[in-house]
Amino acid sequence: MQAYTSFARVYDTFMDNVPYEQWGEYVCGLLEEYHIRDTLVLELGCGTGSLTEYLAGRGYDMIGIDNSPDMLEIAMEKKRSSGRDILYLMQDMREFELYGTVAAVVSVCDSINYITSEDELRQVFSLVNNYLDPGGLFLFDLNTVYKYEQLLGDCVIAENREECSFIWENSYFPEEEVNEYDLTIFMREEGGLYRKYEETHFQKAYRLTVIRRLLEEAGMEFVAAYDAFTKEAPKEDSERIYVLAREKGKQRK
Repeated sequence: MQAYTSFARVYDTFMDNVPYEQWGEYVCGLLEEYHIRDTLVLELGCGTGSLTEYLAGRGYDMIGIDNSPDMLEIAMEKKRSSGRDILYLMQDMREFELYGTVAAVVSVCDSINYITSEDELRQVFSLVNNYLDPGGLFLFDLNTVYKYEQLLGDCVIAENREECSFIWENSYFPEEEVNEYDLTIFMREEGGLYRKYEETHFQKAYRLTVIRRLLEEAGMEFVAAYDAFTKEAPKEDSERIYVLAREKGKQRK
């Protein structure tokens, strides 16, 4: 799982079409449905901290984990600006460590898709289960097989802004169910010249049957799956789904 490097500097610019407030409202609604309010929550793959800040603003005590120092640097700038008490940790979600347990773990914006092997994903789920309070909630989203196969695979996306531009080339490998992203970024620097940066990322598509099996093998209880931002079951053409699971095994005090 590669960390964002140069792309971190323009990530928020090109993600300004993402309705983080809507995403945050949806996540908060699901957390509150399971009576998780005003308590300690961990976000895995927090990136530049946009959702972390939103949840902190809604009263949650937030911990954010990401393995990209460049993304976390921007998250820290947001923290200094907002004055919110958020703890950021630079860790790989495949081997993260906390000092104690949390009431919920959330992971959005397809961070889980960056885990490209079932064994590693099972390990992530096991760690989540370990660091959740008894009966604690795990809430995460996934890009679907349909999205990679029908919408992203072998597609080129380009966007041009005044200060930066990018070309995003996708190659989907159906046998492995892995999507390769080749990112070419042009960033304007002092003097008006543009510098070129290149990065390659990989995401894996997971079918819901596999996710459910891996959660259960990790000791968790599968609770539900929804078509993104609804309470409806995933459809054949769902592009993003949300999965809810619970900690299982710890004794309540």
